Amino acid sequence: MQPDWKGINRYTTVGLEFGLSLLVGMFGGRWLDKQLGTAHWLTFIGFGFGVAAGYRAIYRAAQAANRDAEKEEAEERAQRQRYHDDPPRDPTEQPSAASERDDDSKHRLN
Repeated sequence: MQPDWKGINRYTTVGLEFGLSLLVGMFGGRWLDKQLGTAHWLTFIGFGFGVAAGYRAIYRAAQAANRDAEKEEAEERAQRQRYHDDPPRDPTEQPSAASERDDDSKHRLN
């Protein structure tokens, strides 16, 4: 069985997205602190926004994973249902040789 590389890549990039969100928020706040002359307040605020963006990325990835798992489960359930259900008989279908023999033996006994 071949691994699903598209699915693996989708979820492994979450860590990268989280880390980059933290860094962009922190360094963006630090740059604003230098530009505006504030005492590191914007660095903390930028870091907070980065944390929020990172957790948002994790939440979105978890939601996507749940949707994928539910879809796979529904497909497996449908396959099991098809496997366990007998196919419907076509009334126009000719009876098999075994059922004809059974019919003949019933007539001989009576």
